[in-house]
This record gives sequence, structure tokens and C-alpha cells, in this order.
Amino acid sequence: MRIVIMGGGKVGLNLASFLISDGQDVVLIENDIQQSSKAAAELDAVIIKGTGTDTKTLEAAGIHDADVFVAATGNDEANLLACLLVKDYNVKKIIARISDYCHSMAFKEAGIDYAISPELTTASYLEKIILRPQIADLVVLGKGDAELLDITVENEKIDGERIGDISPTNQYIIVALYKNGDIVIPMTDTVLKKGTKISILVKTGSIKKVLKKFTKKS
Repeated sequence: MRIVIMGGGKVGLNLASFLISDGQDVVLIENDIQQSSKAAAELDAVIIKGTGTDTKTLEAAGIHDADVFVAATGNDEANLLACLLVKDYNVKKIIARISDYCHSMAFKEAGIDYAISPELTTASYLEKIILRPQIADLVVLGKGDAELLDITVENEKIDGERIGDISPTNQYIIVALYKNGDIVIPMTDTVLKKGTKISILVKTGSIKKVLKKFTKKS
């Protein structure tokens, strides 16, 4: 997956690092000389000196082939303008960091896929939006040590299992099932079926393993 990030500050730099460690192809756009030099020293990625509010810079970053664009600077106006420019390149997913929640409506009206408020603009949260599209919803709890995931069971090996036989563990606990739009609190003898939407409270470090357990298709 090719991901172009505008902004080499703390959020952009950490996000790029997470994505690179996951094997993603990352290009970082940064206008500040010191920040771009720091990014070049720390990341195994292409660093473009410039701003995402300039189409020549975007094209130099390979925006034509990008799957995701993230505007991660602390400037809402620059982030919005960059996202609007990127929309002309038919990028599949556009994500913007917003510093002032009052600006969220402007991003929504502009058709930006995700406008993330300051409370959620951690690099790890943005990484989840990019790499885990199968998660219908996600809530970060506490200091980011645990997350509540809404996912659909796809692994046939889980089909027919009793909740009490697979939950809880020291990594996760199934806290709810959804049937016909209603929330069902699972009992130990509740049988889990393929295609069922469930909510799981998961330790952050175990998310990939848990997702594979429930969503891996045979």
C-alpha cells in the first residue's frame, strides 16, 4: 500500500514509522528543513521537501499512485487545502488531522473521509484507520492500553464455538453480540456463528493476533 503523509511533526513521523514497520510504502512531505532532515535520518522512506498544498509537490510524492493520503500537520487550513487538492487524484482514502474541532464541519462538507480530532490524532489511531478497514468501529480506551473493536466473525474455525470456550483470555474478552440490530450480552453457553457482529475488548498489543483469530478467512 502506498501512503503519502503531509507533515513530519510528532504525529506524522510516528505514523510513518508504524506504517513502515508494517511493510507499507510511505512517502513523507515536510516543508521545514530541520524536520525533513530528522525524518530522513530516522525513516526508511522517501522524504519530499515541500508542502501538500502544492500540486507539484504532491505529484513528486507520487500522489497519482497513492492509496491513502494523510494531512497530519497542526494547521487545519493547510490540511483542508491539501485534502481538497488530493481529491482530484482519486486517492482511495483521505485522512485529515484537525486541531480545532470547530473546523470539523468544514472537512465533512468537503467530503474528506476522516477528520480526526486532537484527542484521537495519535499515530497508532491513524494507523488503525489505514490498515484495519475491516473494523467497523474502534474506540481507544484509557491511555491506549485497550481498545473496543466491532468486527464481524469470518473465520470458519470459530463458527459454532461456545463463548465460554474462547473468552475471556488474558488478551481479550467478548463483551457483546449483535442480533437483528439488538445488543446481546454473551453467556458462557452462547454459540458464536460466522457472520455475527461482535464487540471485543482487546489489549492494544494483541490486536493483530485477535483480528486474525476472528476474521481470517479459510
